[in-house]
Amino acid sequence: MYETLITVVGNLVDDPKLRSTEGGVEVTGFRIASTARRYDRASDKWVDYGQLFLSVSCWRALAVNVVASLRKGDPVVVSGRLFTRQYERDGQLRSSYEMDAIAVGPDLAKGTASFQRSRAVPPTHTETDEQGLPEPPPADPAGEPAAPAPAGSAPVPAGSAVAA
Repeated sequence: MYETLITVVGNLVDDPKLRSTEGGVEVTGFRIASTARRYDRASDKWVDYGQLFLSVSCWRALAVNVVASLRKGDPVVVSGRLFTRQYERDGQLRSSYEMDAIAVGPDLAKGTASFQRSRAVPPTHTETDEQGLPEPPPADPAGEPAAPAPAGSAPVPAGSAVAA
């Protein structure tokens, strides 16, 4: 299948809204407006030339990061797959432009940003009892309960020799 990939520079029309699918996948939706401007030599002014409004969907980690980073009115650069959705309203067939984003970021021509890389969070012990309280960690393979390391001891790197 051929995909139409585009990049749109514009402003967020509304705050991004995060939701989850029935399968637990995060998806964020927002709208972007892009207005072309042209210099009109006859009037010696910049003139709005045309507007494009797109509904944008972001999935998984991108969805979460967009909600945490962007707000209504922010200038953005959005890249993704463009498609049209047809629907009927008042007996007339209409179309809307939509995008599945693959990348979203602030427009640095209009401001500055401070980037913070998302780090993978290591899995934690999340088993709970019927009341929702954490259960004790599982025993080690020898059947002994997991015990904390003695005070003052340091971890030994794998492959290091330990003096007895």
